[in-house]
Amino acid sequence: METLSRSDEIFVLSILRLKDNAYGLTIVQEIEARTGKKITFGALWVSMDILAKKGLVNKRVEDPGKGCGRKKIYYTVTPEGVIALEATRELNKKLWRGMAVLINGTKGVS
Repeated sequence: METLSRSDEIFVLSILRLKDNAYGLTIVQEIEARTGKKITFGALWVSMDILAKKGLVNKRVEDPGKGCGRKKIYYTVTPEGVIALEATRELNKKLWRGMAVLINGTKGVS
């Protein structure tokens, strides 16, 4: 079962949150608002192309019409993308299981 990298997980979660309004600018704004981290459009487009090739997201190009600006590429998460996201969540749970005791045990140790 496929799992997502941390950055791909963030991209997929952002697309899900944005619903029908998930395109480049809104995805970047969503990520920056939630994480405080800057994302370049280049990094976004490369990741979106890879996710699309893997069948985890779909791309839809919408032409705004003559003289109305640039085309927008809208993204949606596929059922396979949701499965990969859930697998990633389960993996993270397994990785974090038991860590609270270990982390708390190191507090105050120098």
